[in-house]
Amino acid sequence: MKRIGILTSGGDAPGMNAAVRAVTKTAIHHGLEVFGIRYGFAGLVAGDFIPLTTADVDHKINLGGTFLYSARFPEFAQEEVQKKGAEQLRKHGIDAVIVIGGDGSYHGALALTRLGINSIGLPGTIDNDIPYTEYTIGYDTASTTAMDAIDKIRDTASSHHRVFIVNVMGRGCGDLAMRVGLASGADGIVIPERPYDVKKIAETLKHGFAEGKDHGIVVVAEGVMTAEEFREELLKYGDFDARANVLAHMQRGGSPTVEDRVNATKMGNYAVNLLLNGKGGLAVGMEHGELNTHDILDLFEAKHQGDFTLLDVNDEMTKLD
Repeated sequence: MKRIGILTSGGDAPGMNAAVRAVTKTAIHHGLEVFGIRYGFAGLVAGDFIPLTTADVDHKINLGGTFLYSARFPEFAQEEVQKKGAEQLRKHGIDAVIVIGGDGSYHGALALTRLGINSIGLPGTIDNDIPYTEYTIGYDTASTTAMDAIDKIRDTASSHHRVFIVNVMGRGCGDLAMRVGLASGADGIVIPERPYDVKKIAETLKHGFAEGKDHGIVVVAEGVMTAEEFREELLKYGDFDARANVLAHMQRGGSPTVEDRVNATKMGNYAVNLLLNGKGGLAVGMEHGELNTHDILDLFEAKHQGDFTLLDVNDEMTKLD
């Protein structure tokens, strides 16, 4: 192996640049050439490759987003398109690829491995919804960003004795909502994986106001319903001055936290060493704070297991006698 490629795919996540930096510097240390593939799998098929040096990546660790850019490219699910991507890699003398992204990106990494281009997947998504890892690149920064936003929302909620319903990202995974909700002192957390009772949440809010509390916060995962839809349901059980707020794509931006920088760096370094040992078709994860690998195919047959103790703790603290 003399030359490797690296791409970021799907939704951007803070820490992707830190991972690209780690891959580049580790690979160069081992005498390899590194090429960045711009715009994900779309750029792979188009041959949009750029050489990367240590100077190109040294100042990228603190930047959010991805300087290699990203793009949705569902066409890569087609076998003929996958073969075109592999042909581009061989044309440029690239022997292996590291793919940073979510579950859709892993399908692409597996396809390349099957076509003879060893590929390693790194979990890059703020949703934290990938099986066999308790951490994905960007999850911690997105949690912190959402928490900071809710802290500011609380200021205006308190000023007007209002209830705010806040949507956070996560698709069908409630990890972000649970973590942000607990850290924000939410009166209710609503996630796709667990049943919820709007009436009970309304009673909790009423009790809080009766005891002198001057605001209410409910965090709702986007995979359940919109903040406005939940507000309409809530108003059936109480005459609240309630507002809906959607944090949306602001959760993807910003300078990555220490945790995202450190873990992304460790994962990028680990991925290069896997390729140096001739490994491919693997996804890097982290369990109990330790890096691990699983066959990418295993991830498609498994379901991410969230830390529901976060929800249990919040429910216990908000439960009425």
